Amino acid sequence: MFIKLYFLALTIFLAIDSLWLLFISKSFYAKHLGFLMSKTPNLLAALIFYLIFIFGLLVLVLIPSLEKNSLSHAIIYAAIFGLCTYATYDLTNLATIQNWPLIITIVDLIWGTFISVAVSSLSFLISKWIF
Repeated sequence: MFIKLYFLALTIFLAIDSLWLLFISKSFYAKHLGFLMSKTPNLLAALIFYLIFIFGLLVLVLIPSLEKNSLSHAIIYAAIFGLCTYATYDLTNLATIQNWPLIITIVDLIWGTFISVAVSSLSFLISKWIF
């Protein structure tokens, strides 16, 4: 079940995050971080992030929520997980990178919280339905 749940959550995360990065927020990030952005993203680094993030989401949020059969548990703990993980990146950048835009940190914290809740909720509901 772990492998199925892992790939389900990974697929959902990649779909939602791709929409966010490629269509919704692309110009926002270019406007505020263009001076730091690479012309070609490091896809290996991105893949490693996704793999580790989903592993953490499963172990700390989804599996305990499924064991408790509690969607509300998934939502609450996913929000905490997303906020903490995205805060680690963005607040470190805000503290250490000269001219790191505060608006990027704020938007990313909201995004990290949202996507974690969305992926966890959808994964929870779909897994209850098909597994």
